[in-house]
Amino acid sequence: MSKSALSQVGELQQGNPLQEVSNLPINGLKSAIRRLDLNNFRNYRSLRFELDDKPVVLTGNNGAGKTNIMEALSFLAPGRGLRHAALGDIAFIGNQTAADSWAVAVQLDSRNGLLKLGTGVEYLKSRDQRVRRVISVDGVVTKGHSQLTKHLSMVWLTPEMDRLFMEGSSGRRRFIDRIVFGFDPEHASRLSSYEQAVRARQRLLKENSSDNVWLSVLEETIASNGVALSAARKDVVTRLNAALSFRSEQTDVQFPGASLEVVGETDILLSTNPALAVEDRLRALMSSARQSDRVSGRTEHGPHRSDLVVINTDKNMPAEKCSTGEQKALLIAIVLAYAHLLTIDRQATPIILLDEVAAHLDEKRRSALAENIKNLGIQAWLTGTDESLFESFGGSAQYFKVADATVSLSGGGQNNIYLKGTGSDDGYTRIR
Repeated sequence: MSKSALSQVGELQQGNPLQEVSNLPINGLKSAIRRLDLNNFRNYRSLRFELDDKPVVLTGNNGAGKTNIMEALSFLAPGRGLRHAALGDIAFIGNQTAADSWAVAVQLDSRNGLLKLGTGVEYLKSRDQRVRRVISVDGVVTKGHSQLTKHLSMVWLTPEMDRLFMEGSSGRRRFIDRIVFGFDPEHASRLSSYEQAVRARQRLLKENSSDNVWLSVLEETIASNGVALSAARKDVVTRLNAALSFRSEQTDVQFPGASLEVVGETDILLSTNPALAVEDRLRALMSSARQSDRVSGRTEHGPHRSDLVVINTDKNMPAEKCSTGEQKALLIAIVLAYAHLLTIDRQATPIILLDEVAAHLDEKRRSALAENIKNLGIQAWLTGTDESLFESFGGSAQYFKVADATVSLSGGGQNNIYLKGTGSDDGYTRIR
C-alpha cells in the first residue's frame, strides 16, 4: 500500500465517516480465492478447482450445484452459511453412513500472502452423533469463528433474501450482523453468548425456576453483550450510511440511494444514554419482566427484538414499499458500499457471493453491477442460469459451467479442475 493510502486508513480510524469512503488505491489489497476444495459437501463427493483473482461466474441449470459451491464458501464466514443449515445436514447426499464428515478448504491470496483456510465438521463419539465445527488456519486447528473473520471478510445475497424487507425481522438482523462481522471479528462470539444466555433464561422461566441468582447472572450476560451488539450495529450503520451517501454523490452507481437505521428499545436507549446506564436499564427491565416473559414464552427486552429499517432515499420510500427489482437494487447498493468501506477498514477486499443476482435486474443495472465490481477490484462470485446475463463483465471475469456436480471451464481453456480419483500424487485427477 502506498504512503498516501496508509495515511487515509489512519484518518479513517480516527473518525470522520465521510473520510472512510474516499478514493483509496486498492492495488495489492485484493483478497482472492485461488483454489477451492470440497469434500463430501452436498452433491460434491470431492471437487477441486483453481482460479485466478478475477470475478467468478458459475452458470448452469437449476439443481446443478451452483448454490452448493456458494454455500461452501459461505462457511468460511461465522455462522451457519447462506442457507442457515444445520451442520449435520450438509454431508454428501449419497453417503451411506450418517457419520460422514464434510470439509471446505481454500487457498487465499491475502494481504499476508497465500493462506490456507478450512472448515468442516467432525462427529463426536456419542449416542446422539453430535457434530462439532472445526476451523483451521494454515493447517492449525483454531477455536472460534472469529479466527476466520480475521483473515477473510464475506457477505452474500441469495434469492431468499429478495423478500428480506417483506418478512420477519430476524433475517434483517442476520443481514446487518454479517456485515458487522467484517468490521468486528468478536461480534460473532458476543452474539453467540448473547443468544445462549437468552435461551437459558427462557428455559429457566419455563421450568418455573426460583433460582433468582442464576437468572440475574444470565440477565447480566444478556445486558452486557446486548448493549455491545447494539453499539456495534449502530456504528456500522453510521459508516454504511456515509459510504452510501458518498457513492451516490460521487459515482455513477445506477443503484438507488439508501439509508439504514437499526430500531429497537435498546437502540433508542443507546442514542441518549451511556452504555453502562443502558446495561443497568436492560437488566432492570428483564428482572421486572420475568413473570410476563414466563407467560409469553419469550424475552421481550433486548437487541434480539431490534429491526433494520431501510429507506430508498431516491423516492423517500421504505424498502418494503418498493418493487421487487428496487429491493434487489437496494441490497446490492448496500453490499457495494460495504465492500468499499471494508476495503479501507481492513486494507483488503471482501469476497462477495451473489447467487442468482441478475434475476430481477434489467440490462442497465446488470451492466452497472459489473462495472462497480470491476472498479472495486473485488473477486465476486456470481451464479445464473445463462452466461449472457454476465456479458457486461467481458474478459474481466472467469466463467465456469456447472452440471451434475461437475465444474468445467466455459468455452474451453486450461484452468485446472479436478475430481477425486486416482492418477495424481494427491489423489485428484485433472479433468480440465
